[in-house]
Amino acid sequence: MSTDGVDTSRRRFLTAAASVVGGIGAVYTAVPFLASMQPSARAQAAGAPVEVDISKLESGQKINVEWRGKPVWVVKRTPEMLEALPGLDGTRADPASNVPQQPDYAKNASRSIKPEILVLVGICTHLGCSPTYRPEVAPEDMGADWKGGFFCPCHGSKFDLAGRVQSGVPAPTNLIVPPHRYVGESVILIGEDQGAA
Repeated sequence: MSTDGVDTSRRRFLTAAASVVGGIGAVYTAVPFLASMQPSARAQAAGAPVEVDISKLESGQKINVEWRGKPVWVVKRTPEMLEALPGLDGTRADPASNVPQQPDYAKNASRSIKPEILVLVGICTHLGCSPTYRPEVAPEDMGADWKGGFFCPCHGSKFDLAGRVQSGVPAPTNLIVPPHRYVGESVILIGEDQGAA
C-alpha cells in the first residue's frame, strides 16, 4: 500500500488532539470519584480539635465543650481544691494515674498541664453515664472523705477534682484526660497533644 500523498503530520495532530481530549475527559471523570472518597465536612469536624477560651473561667467554675461527640469539661480549680488532692491518695483506686487514662504530660498529681486547669472527658468509666460536678457537698451527703469532685448518680461512682476514681465504686478507672495543649495563655486546643505544631 502506497502512502504517497498522505499527510502524516495531520494524522499525528489528530492523534495528539484526541489523546489530549481523552485525557481531560478522564481527569473530569476521576475528580468527582476521588472527591467522593474524602470524608465529609461533618466527619472531619467530628474529629477536629476544638479551641476553648478560658479567659473568663472563674475559680471553681466548670465549662462544657464537645469534642468528637463527647462532653469535655474544663474546670478552674481553686488553691483549696488543689491542696485537698494529696490527702485523698489513700482512698483512690489509682492515685498515681498508672492506668493510661491520660497523656504522659498529665500523669502528675493534678492530672493537668497547668495545675489550676483540669481538662476531662465527662463520661464515667463504668457504663458511660455523665457524672455531675459537685465541687462542694456536705460530708453527710457524700461521705467523710468527700472533698468535692464528680459524682455519677447512675451507680454511685465518685471521682475527685483530678478525675481520680475512689476505691470501692463501680467505675474501674480514672476519668479520661483528652489530648490537649495551650495555644495561648488562655486558649486550650482539645484534641491535639502538647508539643504538636
